[in-house]
Parts: sequence; C-alpha cells; structure tokens
Amino acid sequence: MDAPNGAAFGARRNEDIALDLLKFVASTTGTGRAAVASTGFSGASTAKPEEHVNQLLELYGRCLKAVEGKAEAAR
Repeated sequence: MDAPNGAAFGARRNEDIALDLLKFVASTTGTGRAAVASTGFSGASTAKPEEHVNQLLELYGRCLKAVEGKAEAAR
C-alpha cells in the first residue's frame, strides 16, 4: 500500500497530527467535558451534548489549520 501523497513510511498526515493536538488541548483545558456539579455559586449552566460536540469540532478545525500553517489571524 502506498503512503499518502508519496510520504515516506513513518510520516504522519496533517489530520492525524491535528487530532493528537485536539486531544492534548481538550484534555488540558477540559474543553468538551461535562461540567462537574459543585456546591456554592455556579455561574455557567451545564452544556448540552450537542454543544460539546460543536466545541470539539471547532477546536479540531482550528488545530488542523494550525498544523497546515493556516493559523487564524488574531481575533
């Protein structure tokens, strides 16, 4: 089986690298994770599963752009 885009063995696709970056950022920041119930004041309401999915998909798109060198301009 040929490597994609004529890449040498061991080379990784941008999509794979972006997915690993997504996993790292999401686990580090808690993005897409359900809020943990706590006692006391809670300013944010719990997000729906669809919102978690949308957050992760948006983050993946941003990671892929960063890996491809098409990083967004400063907001």
